[in-house]
Amino acid sequence: MTTKTILIVDDEAAIREMLVMALEMADYQCLEAGDAQTAHALVVDCNPDLILLDWMMPGTSGIELARRLKRDSATAEIPIIMLTARSEEDNKIQGLEAGADDYMTKPFSTRELVARLKAVLRRTTPLAMEAAVEVEGLRLDPVSHRVTSFDEPLEVGPTEFRLLQFFMSHQERAFTRNQLLDQVWGGGVYVEDRTVDVHIRRLRKALGPKHEGLIQTVRGTGYRFSTHD
Repeated sequence: MTTKTILIVDDEAAIREMLVMALEMADYQCLEAGDAQTAHALVVDCNPDLILLDWMMPGTSGIELARRLKRDSATAEIPIIMLTARSEEDNKIQGLEAGADDYMTKPFSTRELVARLKAVLRRTTPLAMEAAVEVEGLRLDPVSHRVTSFDEPLEVGPTEFRLLQFFMSHQERAFTRNQLLDQVWGGGVYVEDRTVDVHIRRLRKALGPKHEGLIQTVRGTGYRFSTHD
């Protein structure tokens, strides 16, 4: 198996050193950056498999860098775990909505970090090739990893793509948030069920007015994909 490369972005050298030690012991290759500008250059040059990104840094903040990377199609699919001292729920949601795939509050154990990192890498690895699925003009093709609406391409993030593929493969059935976490994110993942709501909102926005209604909220349960009102 190819060794995965992790980019560690933190302005504190001691934290970078601790993370490098823990990740190299877990058989990952590490790149380091002490600021957003250096980090962005490394992302472009080295295309890491995952980014550990500190929220608060001098100059450009981690959350601004996350937004910049997610806006660029060349870097949008690189998963990001935010590292921060902020623990309030609103800040967690802000981090997730900026494009982060997970969120860890300092101080944290390196063991938990490695476990979360493995989980994020597992769930952001492309799904096995399957046949394309089409519903009312909405088409998802796992082979080309594209989603189109009446042949017009839609910008759908990697997690939203997996969520949509699961929904389109299991139509008319209601799923709880925990079931969706298990099926789309993978069992044993350290992710709050509120994360599902964030990605559902992103998916609906990506689908636009023609198809957002296919993702239905089932009160007291969770969500389903349905062509019926």
